[in-house]
Amino acid sequence: MNIKSLLLGSAAALIAVSGARAADAVVVAEPEPAEYVKICDVYGAGYFYIPGTETCLRIGGYVRYDIGLGDVGSFDGAKSFDHEDGEENSTWYKNARFTLKTWTGQETELGTLKTYTETRFNFGNRNGYPSVDDPTTEADEFNNNSAGNKNVSLNFAWIQLGGLRVGKDESAFNTFIGYAGNVIQDTLVPYGDFDTNVVQYYFDAGNGFSAVLSLEEGAGLIGTIDSYVPHVVGGVKWTQGWGAITGVVAYDSNYEEVAGKVRLDVNVNDAIQLWVMGGYGTDDNLSDPSWAIPAGGRGFYKQWGGNWAVWGGGTYKFNEKTSFNAQISYDDWKNLGVAANIAYDIVPGMTITAEVDYLNAGKFDDADFSNWTNADKKSSVGGLLRFQRSF
Repeated sequence: MNIKSLLLGSAAALIAVSGARAADAVVVAEPEPAEYVKICDVYGAGYFYIPGTETCLRIGGYVRYDIGLGDVGSFDGAKSFDHEDGEENSTWYKNARFTLKTWTGQETELGTLKTYTETRFNFGNRNGYPSVDDPTTEADEFNNNSAGNKNVSLNFAWIQLGGLRVGKDESAFNTFIGYAGNVIQDTLVPYGDFDTNVVQYYFDAGNGFSAVLSLEEGAGLIGTIDSYVPHVVGGVKWTQGWGAITGVVAYDSNYEEVAGKVRLDVNVNDAIQLWVMGGYGTDDNLSDPSWAIPAGGRGFYKQWGGNWAVWGGGTYKFNEKTSFNAQISYDDWKNLGVAANIAYDIVPGMTITAEVDYLNAGKFDDADFSNWTNADKKSSVGGLLRFQRSF
């Protein structure tokens, strides 16, 4: 009887507790509406709308690994001190790079609003010679051209509204005319300096004719403007199905000198594209010292030796995956550069490039040669093997 009463009492208590809990309101959180990322195809592949805005964003970049060997003078090899006896050795040049890029686009009542950024992170040794001449001390051993984290650089960071662009860019003296071919080492004979802040205006007539006017700050000890007067670059281009004709003129406000380049591009057929470019610059007032810029007397734009220089080359596509690229360059100082490579797209988004480079320095001076290039002899040969995954 006592057991039966106990069971009945326990059951009653459970029912009472359950009833009390059931009386409490059960609140279930309402799911918030999901806002899915929408594709934006107005500006090309890879863009999507930033949620809650009308701005389209694209994120990309690449991961790259370079292996260089050979003479330092062709900008491919490296030197190091032997850890045991301190003698100078040739060694590999290695560099790993991660590059992050962003693009944005948005339509406004004043035209398309765009931005572009590019930041590069590098790890490896230096392309060149050891940073010290005396490896006899322990402290100097750490300067033995060792591999490590190198510079982080902001290569591009500009805003463009309609035709007006402001921010960090590369000089229109190079970008508008199209650089100097599809080889890795395209500056064996240099064709102009690059990094600068800009205020630019682009004009596109829509019929193949385009133009640019760029006010530039320059960069470096010698290239940065020394007053309120900017460097000025102007360019015009005529583009058709057969190719293009482009011309640019630059005014170096520091030295009141002028340099110009003209380029012809010809699309021979679907497989062959050829180009040739000529440059001329004045140098009456150039007085920059050789310790401040390689081969003193060149200014920010006329980077080649002497008054004139020529560059030429092209691309031959064997098939959709494989191409051959070449460039030959020569200037008034009799500096000769030759670069050629084979680029192979092993899978979509990954390219392997093997390049051979040759440099013959016409104006060779043993006492001051390091100011023209980082070589130690008149002629040098080297090569680069590049692996790049772009996304």
